[in-house]
Amino acid sequence: MLKGLVTLVTGGASGLGRGTVERFIREGGKVIIADLPSSKGGELAQELGESAVFAPMDVTSETDVQNALKLTEEKFGRLDVLVNAAGIAVAYKTFNSNKMEPHQLLDFEKVIRVNTLGTFNCIRLAVGVMCKNEPSTDGQRGVIINTASVAAFDGQIGQAAYSASKGAIVGMTLPIARDLSRDGIRVVTIAPGLFDTPLLSKLPDKVRSFLGKSIPFPQRLGKPDEYARLAQDIVGNPMLNGETIRLDGALRMQP
Repeated sequence: MLKGLVTLVTGGASGLGRGTVERFIREGGKVIIADLPSSKGGELAQELGESAVFAPMDVTSETDVQNALKLTEEKFGRLDVLVNAAGIAVAYKTFNSNKMEPHQLLDFEKVIRVNTLGTFNCIRLAVGVMCKNEPSTDGQRGVIINTASVAAFDGQIGQAAYSASKGAIVGMTLPIARDLSRDGIRVVTIAPGLFDTPLLSKLPDKVRSFLGKSIPFPQRLGKPDEYARLAQDIVGNPMLNGETIRLDGALRMQP
């Protein structure tokens, strides 16, 4: 299904992005690992061999994304799939009445800039490369997979910035899919629940166990490869388009 396909994965050096990189390589694909220069993307590319290339990239930088796409064409000649897995989070209440402090506007802006603007920046530039592909029998030239979160729907206390950024990704999925329909490019968003990523790995085991048990079934944290498996299924199913898919074990976040 993925053999010969070229995928650019943002946030590809860790977490859900790394899980996607590793699965897509195992399934015969070629991958550009796009992540910050300070990430372990270079080490991962060396570990995975000639089918993986590291592109140091900040998703909010037009120049960085253009350079990563140029590298993609130079190394592999095309781009078939874009997986937007890069993202950040902060946890602040809108107003902390104990400290009498409001949410810092710069923190809110940074989350929106990386998660929402960064996702859109990568989409709008990657499409220019995908449009060069010869269409399949269905007329498909490319697939774009975005990463939202269940927080887009069930945002918890302290998640105003994160929920807003992920809700915006959900909201732009259908209009972008419609925008790109004549170009033969599909757009689908995954909204993961609680996954075993580096962010959660820093928590004590008791807390991780509690979070896992809060999921109806299966009662554990999701695995990055399970996110990657869904991404692979999206690539392989031409009727999946313009939709957001929750991947959360029936979890509904509580306040």
